[in-house]
Formats: sequence, structure tokens, C-alpha cells
Amino acid sequence: MTSVEHMKWWGWGVEGVAFEHSNKPDFAPFVKQAVGLDLRKPAQAHLSFDELTVPASRASDEFIAELSTLVGQGHVTTDDQERVVHTYGKSIRDLLRIRANDLPRTPDLVVYPADEAEVASVVAAAVATDAVIIPFGGGTNIAGSLDPQPTEERVIISLDLGRLDRVLSIDEGSGLATIQAGAQGPSIEEQLGAKGWTMGHFPDSFTHSTLGGWVATRSSGMQSDKYGDIADITKGLRMVRPNGIVAIRPVPSASTGPSVREMIIGSEGRLGIITEVTVQVHRTPAVREVLGYFFPTWEAGLAAMHEIAESDASPSVTRVSNARESGFSLATRKASTGVSAQVTKGLMKVLTARGWDLEQLCLSFIGYEGSASHVRYEKGLVGSIVRKHGGIGVGKGPGALYDQKKFDTPYLRDFLLDRGAAADVSETAAPWSRLQEVYDAANDAANAAYDKLGVHGWIMCHLSHSYHSGACLYFTFAFITGDDPIGEYEQVKSAIQQAFVDHGGTLSHHHAVGVEHSPWMEQDISTEGVAIMRGLFDSADPGSNFNPGKILAD
Repeated sequence: MTSVEHMKWWGWGVEGVAFEHSNKPDFAPFVKQAVGLDLRKPAQAHLSFDELTVPASRASDEFIAELSTLVGQGHVTTDDQERVVHTYGKSIRDLLRIRANDLPRTPDLVVYPADEAEVASVVAAAVATDAVIIPFGGGTNIAGSLDPQPTEERVIISLDLGRLDRVLSIDEGSGLATIQAGAQGPSIEEQLGAKGWTMGHFPDSFTHSTLGGWVATRSSGMQSDKYGDIADITKGLRMVRPNGIVAIRPVPSASTGPSVREMIIGSEGRLGIITEVTVQVHRTPAVREVLGYFFPTWEAGLAAMHEIAESDASPSVTRVSNARESGFSLATRKASTGVSAQVTKGLMKVLTARGWDLEQLCLSFIGYEGSASHVRYEKGLVGSIVRKHGGIGVGKGPGALYDQKKFDTPYLRDFLLDRGAAADVSETAAPWSRLQEVYDAANDAANAAYDKLGVHGWIMCHLSHSYHSGACLYFTFAFITGDDPIGEYEQVKSAIQQAFVDHGGTLSHHHAVGVEHSPWMEQDISTEGVAIMRGLFDSADPGSNFNPGKILAD
């Protein structure tokens, strides 16, 4: 059988790794205050795999044998657990459904091609028999981009690209690397790093997501301020279609009509199967630092991030959390003693003496990369802006904490689900002139939804991914669920999403559309924008064989 590894069928990450709160003394009181959840109560036991009701595969023996001939014995499977792993992504809706034994439709078989030629053979065979193909990378998507349509009567193939995991070449003169689409984040950076390069793309899902998935969903990484979003990083690509290969050459820029490259980026598998991507890479920086800063208020932090974006400074990370998220971050620290504890206590006394309301304190992380002299210069520019807006630098300690925890937060969702609470995220982007309006509206909408549900809910936010014209706002919300967890979640999620589009934001900055966000597409890109996109999908995939129902409902 294939050696491709997957995450847990019931949650995030790998078996044996989970969020632990016993070594974080401030966390239980924080959660009690935030959502009213008592962590002293034991966790609820979730279903064992044997208790799941998994629909039988609809694939015929003849079709399985045909595909096995194309990709080799052991690389086609109808195993129940494999099919369940490939059914959903990792949104809160997905996790609630899997825990509730809600599996109306699963892929009928999972196929693991080894190269582009095998992908092309599988696509041809699938289209010839009118099967459905859903590409699968790491399974981290949280927008419903993987969901099989519940009423689909045709055979559904989950095409897992996990065996396409190599950096194929590096053009050192141009800083371009050609990489297979199934390579996951850690493997990409390990292969590039061995030759002194980095791609610089580090989304929250980095440890389990793939390059092809990043391109297909318009991903953005934590260091996008320096390296760009995946749409900026992607210079060329190859995509398998029923009648051949779309090959976009990695030129710096082109005037060749509407951009086919741009059509493919964010297409979520609806146009074909991405097999290779040529990306911009950079020499591994000599110095990398992430420093922490405190601001007295959210408004001060927001203004500082805006001015940094307009300045000559070019940090790799610009992030500021509101007071609520800052409180959460500080509550997830491990117990500190000795000098560290005394320094923290002393700093808080100093801030109080300056007139700061510590309940409004906002924690910021700003990253710097490059030569030692360049980093010193950048820190000087940023430091003066921070001070101008009343902020102070608090050194490398918070930055080290950020680096340690940045890929671990998704484990917290499983921890809360085990205890009857739901937590999820919604993110948007808006112009600087409207960010505060969007921020206020989303908070108000979430709190109104909580009031309607009669629950003690929580919402927090940070600003990240700064651009000259605006930035991303990333909201996390949580509450204790009742008898209808998914319905209750939908009320809160929908209220936040509607607030985004009503106040000048987009439906998603980097989590894609899938089925989760598709109800807002027309409000976001206009009726005629949807018509153009529908025309593209209908002409490129007249048989609806490629991941139907995503982005626009069929």
C-alpha cells in the first residue's frame, strides 16, 4: 500500500499530538471567562472508527482493475478508513459531521498516481466513464472544498497527489524552483533548505498542506508581507486536463490576454489537476527575527500597522492582536518562574504607571529577515513608528513563543470539541480606510448572533498580511454548543460573513470559497462576475467531472 501519510480521520494533525492545558495555569480560567466552559469536566468520548456508517463503494471491480493498471497495484484503494479520511477537510462543520457519523457520501475509491503521466491516464479514464475527480493534497481545507456532493450518483475518485512530493529543479540564476504539487510544506522547505533556498510560504496549515493545495485555494502564508501570497509566488504551473496539459511558462510577466495562470490559481480543482508549480524562491536569510511589541489599544496598533505598510520598512510579518486575542495568547503560555516571571511582572507595573489599561493591551509580532545590517535598519524604522503610536518593544521572548505555537493552534479546536464547544475562524481583507468599520461590524454581528442563540460566546481578532492598500482581519470565534451544533455554528458564521461583505470586505482572504463561502460570491464579485466565472467552469468542464459544486453551486 502507498506510504502517503494522512491526518487523523476525526481531527487535526497526527495521532499522539494534542493540545495540552495542564502546563498552562492561566488557560482554564481564561476559557471559563470567555465561553463559560469548565475544563475540570472530563472530555466527551467521540466515536470509534468501527462505529461509523460508511457508504459502500460504488466503483466496479472492472474500473478498480483499470485504474490499478494505470498507477500500479497497491495505489488504488476502496478501504473504508482511507475513503473517510478523503471525504472532508478540517472545518468545524467537517469535524462536527464526522463526529456525528454524518457521511451521506464518500469517495468510492482513492487513487495515488506517481507522476503527471499517471495523473493524465487517470483523468482520461475517469472522464471516459463519466466519473467525478476530487483532487486531494493534505486535507487541511476549512471551506468545504473537498466535500463530495451528497446526491452524486456517479463514481467519485479522490485523486491523492501525495506521491508527487519532490523539488524537481532549481534555476539558481532566476530564483525559480519547480516542485511537484503533492509536496507538503516541511518537505518543500527541507529540500530547498538543503541547497540554501526558501520559498517563504508558511500558512497555519504548513505542516500538513501541499503546494498544489496552496495554489488551488489562493493560500497566504505568515510571511506574505515579504514573500507575497501564493498568487505572487507562483510563476508557472502545469495542469492536467482531459485533452492535454495546460503549461504556463515561468516568465516574469506577460501580456497574453486574460491570465490563464490567474484562472487556475484559486480554481479548487474545477479546471483540472495541478501537477507541477514553478515558484519564486529566495536565498535563506542570514538573520531571521520575530520581535514582540505591546500597544496600548487596538486603534494604536492598527494605525501603526498602516504606517509601517506605507513606510520604507519591509518586514516579513506584521501582525497585531486585539485585546481579546492578546489575552488568549498570554493565557496559553506555560508557567514561568524566576527571572522571566519577575521581568513580566515588572513590565506590567511600568505600563500601569504610564496609564495603560492592561485590559486593552494589544500584542504585536513583527518579523525581520535579511543581512544583519538590513535587519538592524528595518528594526530601527519600525521601532520609531511603534513608539510614535505609543507602543513599546518587548524583545524576542514573545516572538519565540509565536514561532513555537504558530502551527499548533488548530489542535485547540479538537480539544474544545471534546468538551462540547465549537471554535472556528473567518477572515477577510479590506482597504485601510474601512478596516475599523469591518472590525466593528463583525464583532457586533457575532455578538448579536450569540444573543439570539442565548449563549455566552467569544470573538477575537488579529490583523495580518499587510498591503499598501489594506490588510487581512482574521477572526476566531467560540461558544458552547447546544442540541444543534452545526445550525448554531451556521448562525454565527453567516452573521460574520455577511458583515464582511456589507462593510467593504471580501468573503475570504486566503481560506478559499469551497461550499462554505459560496453563498456570498455574487455579493462579492457581482452578478456579472459570477456569470463570467460560471461560463468558464461550464466551458472548461461541460461534464462536471472536476470537483463539481465548489466555488459556485451547480
